[in-house]
Amino acid sequence: MAEMTIKKRPKNLDLTTIKLPLPGKVSILHRVSGAGLFLFLPVILWLFSASLTSADTFATFKSVFASLPAKFIMAGLIWAFVHHACAGIRFLLLDMHIGIEKEEARKSAAVVLAVSIPLTLVLWGVLL
Repeated sequence: MAEMTIKKRPKNLDLTTIKLPLPGKVSILHRVSGAGLFLFLPVILWLFSASLTSADTFATFKSVFASLPAKFIMAGLIWAFVHHACAGIRFLLLDMHIGIEKEEARKSAAVVLAVSIPLTLVLWGVLL
């Protein structure tokens, strides 16, 4: 019987020294944006519902969302939605075995960022 040799794999547990490739960063941002959207969905639905109850509550919400901190929060939610949608399309294509080669995966990850960031800025300018 042949002897099996067990190779010890190098372990790097220092997260500050790990350099993720661009597709890995896009994947992590996809998860973060999905979690943010999931957590903020009840708040958004409550705000929308409350704003429709009367003209006074709508005016109150309108004045609150005119402030700079609220605009940045809304810009973050817009980015989360746009990035999650763009990266989701990328992952659907990868699931269909389109763009799974290393160089194509890097390019598609760059396209996700190249589309989601400017689109967020455009939507922020239009909506807010």
